[in-house]
Amino acid sequence: MSAPSAVEVTVPASTANLGSGFDALGMALSLYDTVHAEVVDGPPGSVRVDVEGCGAGAVPADERHLVARMAHLALADAGARRPALHLRCRNAIPHSRGLGSSAAAIVAGVAAGYALAGISLADKESTDRALQLAAAEEGHADNAAASLFGGFVIAWNDGGRFGATSLRPLPDVVPVAFVPAVESATRTTRGLLPEQVPHADAAFAAGRAALLVHALTADPSLLLAATADRLHQDYREPAWPDTIALVRRLRAAGVPAAVSGAGPTVLAFPEGGEVPTGIEHNGFDPLRLRVDGEGVRTTVKS
Repeated sequence: MSAPSAVEVTVPASTANLGSGFDALGMALSLYDTVHAEVVDGPPGSVRVDVEGCGAGAVPADERHLVARMAHLALADAGARRPALHLRCRNAIPHSRGLGSSAAAIVAGVAAGYALAGISLADKESTDRALQLAAAEEGHADNAAASLFGGFVIAWNDGGRFGATSLRPLPDVVPVAFVPAVESATRTTRGLLPEQVPHADAAFAAGRAALLVHALTADPSLLLAATADRLHQDYREPAWPDTIALVRRLRAAGVPAAVSGAGPTVLAFPEGGEVPTGIEHNGFDPLRLRVDGEGVRTTVKS
């Protein structure tokens, strides 16, 4: 792949944990950010960023922008120079809601930087390099791997070396995200977690995370049991009590539900994608989505 002067990157949102799969399970969702990256005249390494949609006016408009920082890291990893760049970001993924907006920006920047260096993400070696850069920035690979590969991902960290594999959920797995207006910070909610958990809760989490793999790919009737959690959600209740209350209402009505990532969004898997009537969800906007099966897409622009 020759080095182009402009590329467009489309990257999906993601949800993580899915119940007990803490820092290990993720899923790509059909909500997208798009980045147009173009080499322009200007001082090497300078970046101008225009943002439409989520985050407009609230994020840096220069080389401090997360997409720009990751593009520079990818260019350096590829041994390429850092040209002046103009980034145009169209964001549909809500920020700080537990839908992987940071991971999407990271993956978009890595993909753009590699593409501008002439590296395609079409082979295993390049996607593995991209995963290492993206997951190292995040500290874990679940969201980044979902945005990179698409589908339902199992991610792991082996002494600082990240790995992930992507599976395809059954077509009748239809996620619904209940998105609140309030924002949350992963650092804040992660700080609520204990350093140790009871052995019984750890065993519970291992069983339910394993069951979730089977439920998503073979038997969705088991999703209610598979999305149960004792590992992290209840500990985070002080940060977003309304989120936990909605999870409990949905589950009491037989709807598989869990906190999406660090919250405060709630992810549910109602049968047929239709939430039963009578479940109160004031303050949450339900979005009927699908599982994105492709992950990040890069297009060379003329």
